Amino acid sequence: MAVHHAWSADDIGDQTGRRVVITGGNGGLGSITARVLAEKGASVVLACRDLVKAAKVADSIDGDVTVAELDLADLASIGAYARQQGQFDVLINNAGLMNTPFRRTVDGFEMQFGVNHLGHFALTALLMDRIGDRVVTLSSIAHAHTPKLWINDLNYDRRPYQRNLAYAQSKLANLMFARELERRLMAAGSPVRSYGVHPGVSGTDLFARTETFFDRVGVFGARVVGHEPVKAAESSLFAATENVDPTVFWGPTGLLIQSRGPVRAARSTALSQSKAMWAKLWAKSEAMTGIKFVIPQADQGMDVKGGDHVANA
Repeated sequence: MAVHHAWSADDIGDQTGRRVVITGGNGGLGSITARVLAEKGASVVLACRDLVKAAKVADSIDGDVTVAELDLADLASIGAYARQQGQFDVLINNAGLMNTPFRRTVDGFEMQFGVNHLGHFALTALLMDRIGDRVVTLSSIAHAHTPKLWINDLNYDRRPYQRNLAYAQSKLANLMFARELERRLMAAGSPVRSYGVHPGVSGTDLFARTETFFDRVGVFGARVVGHEPVKAAESSLFAATENVDPTVFWGPTGLLIQSRGPVRAARSTALSQSKAMWAKLWAKSEAMTGIKFVIPQADQGMDVKGGDHVANA
């Protein structure tokens, strides 16, 4: 599909028969994405940590929406969720944290990198044999706000914690993962595709979790330079439903910072396009999670081998 007009959710065709898993769909862009897809006929699973909020979202949507427990800060929870999920078409790696105070996940990872990247890396790996169509991973324009990927200290074990850089690093990792996954899928002759997208800037509660004064002004500032959440969700919806080039970084391109506007082919940094760094991040992610992410040739079944602390969870 060539994008010659301002694409919107109104352009989405009938999704009846398609099954979609969305992480973090209990609020923000994830809940909007779920609502639109369900209204278009898709069966949607909200894979969330907060089941109460997720249930409220599911109950408010007129369509086939179910809730499942998933804590991306806990590899055991990821393994437990993956074991009960059946075949489906689309995985939308939507959940995320932004600019939070220093914390670690259950498994000792720096929280933003652990949830935003490693949690989704592990989840995608463990579900790969059940994904029929595509993976959509949300990155951010903030991927450009880090000068490097600290490949030998992703966990902030040896350097002072900077929450904004930690977030930027995690979003850079999201984009690198999406691109390396697509490269590997193509090399294997797989029909599954991998998309990296960004939503621009939008005043969701993502801007109110820093536990600082910024929480009072972040949402307002996002509304000034960004666009409404219903528009920000269009990047995920576009990549989840349209047959477009998966090597393109899809998202808004308005203003100099690409913070709003219709979905287009967006800019990304030279670092995010480094195939050598994609491979290094992939290897580090396997080592950190204990998961060997194997994509076999097209005439073989998908195969994912989990490390002991995941497989035995």
